[in-house]
Amino acid sequence: MDRLLLLIAVAAAASVVAALVQRRSPDAPVRTGWSVPDQLDRADFTRPGAPWLVVVFTSASCQACGAVMDTARPLESDQVAVQEVEVGADRRVHDRYRIDAVPLVAVVDGDGVVRAHHLGPVT
Repeated sequence: MDRLLLLIAVAAAASVVAALVQRRSPDAPVRTGWSVPDQLDRADFTRPGAPWLVVVFTSASCQACGAVMDTARPLESDQVAVQEVEVGADRRVHDRYRIDAVPLVAVVDGDGVVRAHHLGPVT
């Protein structure tokens, strides 16, 4: 009889533990990529009235950033503003838009919507 009561107590305890384990929230999803903003406030950048903005987020320690900026610079025109935002010079903008990898090129329309982007070196 004692063994039966012990067996019932162990089974009940196991059931309680199993129920608690199933109720716990799942682990957070694993990050699989870098973040790219969907929207920018054009007032944070040069020539906010231009129809288009090409913004290049860079870092002084980034070897590929100079070549990316050299590729973007010729796009400057009356219709297109081009701006480099280097993290050491303007960390506030990098932080605001959660830029966590460079070089990042964003093509932004007049409303601040990021229409296209490229992350990494140009080839």
